[in-house]
Amino acid sequence: MTNDTRQYIDLHVHSNCSDGAFSPSMLVDLAQQEGLNAFAISDHDSIAGLAEGIEAAKRSDIELIPAVELSVQYEAWQDVHLLGYGLDYTDKDFLWRLNCFREQRVHRNEAILARVNERLKDENLLTIGLDEVLLHARDVIGRPHIARALLARGYVKTVEDAFRRYLISCNIPKHYWPINDALAEIRRLGGVAVLAHPTSITTNREDLRRIINDLSRQGLDGIEVFNNLAQGGEMEFLRRRAKESGLLITGGSDFHGIEQGLQMGRGRGGVRFSDTLLAPLKNLLFERQRT
Repeated sequence: MTNDTRQYIDLHVHSNCSDGAFSPSMLVDLAQQEGLNAFAISDHDSIAGLAEGIEAAKRSDIELIPAVELSVQYEAWQDVHLLGYGLDYTDKDFLWRLNCFREQRVHRNEAILARVNERLKDENLLTIGLDEVLLHARDVIGRPHIARALLARGYVKTVEDAFRRYLISCNIPKHYWPINDALAEIRRLGGVAVLAHPTSITTNREDLRRIINDLSRQGLDGIEVFNNLAQGGEMEFLRRRAKESGLLITGGSDFHGIEQGLQMGRGRGGVRFSDTLLAPLKNLLFERQRT
C-alpha cells in the first residue's frame, strides 16, 4: 500500500443481503484491501446487512456508514433510486415497511425465475431451481442472483449476457415508494437523502435540472455526482447543479461484486472518491440528529 491509502471512501456499496455478491463482513475486508477509510452499505430496500457490517467494522480501522437505497417513483419515472444515509435503521415502523417490500420482492423474483425457466424449456435446457439461486443470495433473491445461477450452469457467458438474453425480457415491475413519502421517511429517521446516479433517470439536462430543483424543494439533501453511470461531462453538470441548489455532493461505485471491471472504491476510469466528500455529509447528519 502507498502512503495515501487512507484518503478514500465509497458511499454506495451492496452486500449479499440485497443483490451483491459479498457478505457485509467480506465488504469490510475488501474495503481495507482497497485502502478505504470509510464506506456505506446501501442495500436495496434492506438494512439486513448493517448489523453484521457495523460489528465487523468495529474490529477494523474502517468506518461503516449505515445506509439504504430505496426504490422510488417520481412522476412517470419508476425505479428511481434514493440513498438514505445515517438513518435510524432500528425504527420499528421503518422495519415493518421494509418487510412489506421484502415480501413483495420475494414473490416478484420467484415469478421472474419462473419466466426464465419457461424460456429455458423452450430452448431445451434444464430449468434452474430456487435452491440454486439461493446459493448466490442471502436475504432476498434478486435478478443478479438468477444471473449468477445462469452463469454457473454455463447458459450464459457473463452476468450482462444473462440480463440481455433472459432477465430484461422476463422482468416483472417492482413496487415503489412515492418519492415524497421516501424523502419524508428518511428525514423522520434523522437521515440524509441523496439522489443516486441521476442520469439513470434521464440524460436530458433540462429535465434533470427541473427534477433536481423540484426534489430540492421537497427535501432532497444531496446528489451522487460521482458515479459509474455518468460520463465526465455529465458529472460536471451534476456538480454544478448541486452547487447551485446548495446540495451535498457524494460519490460511490454502486459496487455489487459481479460487474466486470468495476472495483469497490473506484469510479469510472479508476477514479477514487475523496474523503473530503464525507465531512459535509456527517455535519448535516449531526445537525439533523441533534435537532
